[in-house]
Amino acid sequence: MTDRHHLLVHGATFAAVGDRGDISGVRGGSSPDGLFVRDARHLSRWQLTVDGAVPEVLTPVTDGDEARCVLVPRGGRQEPPAHTLFREQAVGDSSFVESVKVTSNRPVSTTVRLALTVDADFTDQFELRSDHRTYTKSGVVRSREVLDDGIEFTYRRAEWRSCTTITAEPAPDAVEETGTGARRLVWTLDLAPHDTTELLLRVIARPHGEKRAVRVPRDPAAVHEQLLAAEAEFMEGVAFPTGWPELAAACARGLADLAALQVPATGPDGEELRVPAAGAPWFLTLLGRDALLTSLFALPYRPQPAAATLLALAATQATDTGGSPVAQPGKIVHEVRHGELAHFGQVPFARYYGSVDATPLFLVLLGAYVEQTGDAELARRLEPHARAAIGWMLDHGGLTSRGYLVYRADEGGLANQNWKDSPGAICCADGTRPTGAVMAAGAQGYAYDALRRTAVVARTVWADETYAALLEQAAADLRDRFQRDFWMRGRSFPALALDGQGRQIDALASDAGHLLWSGLLDKEYGEVVGRRLLEPDFFSGWGVRTVASGQAAYHPLSYHRGSVWPHDNALITLGLARYGLHDEARTVAHALVDAATMGGHRLPEVLAGYGRAPHASPVPYPHACGREARSAAAPLALLTAVGGA
Repeated sequence: MTDRHHLLVHGATFAAVGDRGDISGVRGGSSPDGLFVRDARHLSRWQLTVDGAVPEVLTPVTDGDEARCVLVPRGGRQEPPAHTLFREQAVGDSSFVESVKVTSNRPVSTTVRLALTVDADFTDQFELRSDHRTYTKSGVVRSREVLDDGIEFTYRRAEWRSCTTITAEPAPDAVEETGTGARRLVWTLDLAPHDTTELLLRVIARPHGEKRAVRVPRDPAAVHEQLLAAEAEFMEGVAFPTGWPELAAACARGLADLAALQVPATGPDGEELRVPAAGAPWFLTLLGRDALLTSLFALPYRPQPAAATLLALAATQATDTGGSPVAQPGKIVHEVRHGELAHFGQVPFARYYGSVDATPLFLVLLGAYVEQTGDAELARRLEPHARAAIGWMLDHGGLTSRGYLVYRADEGGLANQNWKDSPGAICCADGTRPTGAVMAAGAQGYAYDALRRTAVVARTVWADETYAALLEQAAADLRDRFQRDFWMRGRSFPALALDGQGRQIDALASDAGHLLWSGLLDKEYGEVVGRRLLEPDFFSGWGVRTVASGQAAYHPLSYHRGSVWPHDNALITLGLARYGLHDEARTVAHALVDAATMGGHRLPEVLAGYGRAPHASPVPYPHACGREARSAAAPLALLTAVGGA
């Protein structure tokens, strides 16, 4: 049985370690271990032995901002451990710090031989996914240089260069070769009776293109102090609900996670920004849709992420096709990657525009931000970007020619380009998939909201009444078309999507709740939809399923066809409240808060769709991100929707 991986996250850096604090170099699986910075693994081996043997776990690593565990040499009742090891680890900005304290349990002097096997394979994260793809990497040069106090690993491929430096205090007595490319740092420690000695280890990762100097705190305690300060700053001024302590705890945990998930980005004028990353381990980077929804949820309490996200996405907005079929002028980026494979064009995600909904959500956030803060200056600064986004929706997006936002599968990229972006996520009730063009329901709701909100900004900030009236008319026309074309009269529910011929994709899906959030449905239709989402085939007891059970398309462990997503349910809860369905909104909110409470007040990216009645606790989805920004912000959306009761 393998160790469970524990995540330590700080900005664009994260580490995944096992129960004893080791990194074994796992490839594939739901969560590979290692130290990762900007999509590359900068530590692939970090394994401690004591007197030539792997120690036993007395207390395993527990999840938190630091990793702590207690280890002892292997032994038995007749020969109690001669010493105990206390490991403490923390992740900083492009760095990893560990303290190993060795305490003698004997009344006489003793000697301990510690060895740490280390390596840095610099593997791109896309190589570690279990998708059976391989990538050719020619001309690679790896080097290892022994330092006075450690070792340095370097990776070169053409102009690409990455480096990992490991130093120790005290310096190792020897650095040994292992025959596998890894190196073994060795210490011989002399301990007085019942004495304690400490070994400090520091790792600095220098990814390609990174020119900033990395300042590494002395020990994990110093890193932890920095993290606590960042969390306190993120929570400053937020009033947590006193009448619902479980929701208050979920909000606090979510804000702490959001503080850790802030990654660097650049604004239109080159200004340095911090924006919400999508999540760890797989998406510790800027994803347009994720950052926008996270910022929308947090907006009433923390407006700063919204401003930073808008500026970062404006800076990456497409101005031409760039040779990509999904990059069109005015479109908002879906994903930004910094790794080796993206750099050399072996994956299309360096700047990838395969999203039909990031562009309208950009406009929704801009309108909501101006309404919340009154920041007309930012709205004027982003006017060209907002008009370009509207232009994309009307022209390339398909609103003018097809009446709806449209996407087609992108070969080599994403087959589906709405929030349910896994293959097969958009399907009929019997599980069959559409071919050709797809018009997803949720994206039309976002477009409607974007047109209406941008009209308000155009009228009140840009002083362009003609443009505002044009957008309002476009929104009204979209609303009329949608209710005519998407509404399934025999089922009293909107279709999940339309195909290229305008035929309804008839799966009953949670996307209908997004239409409540955006206000696209008439009140009569909205109330019917809201109540339908709380029926047992949809509502699991932990939240609303992405696809209602009882359909052939349903699978409780599918990513988008039966699972329960906290951010999806947050949008649904906001939508229920918008249509006056407050009892239903509270039911969903309480289900999510209960799930969070059972998970240490943290909501995961996604839960399995199994019902609450036969399962007393939420069943985890096996490949969920351990930290996810939209889920971290979801409790704030619940607070907005239902208040503190």
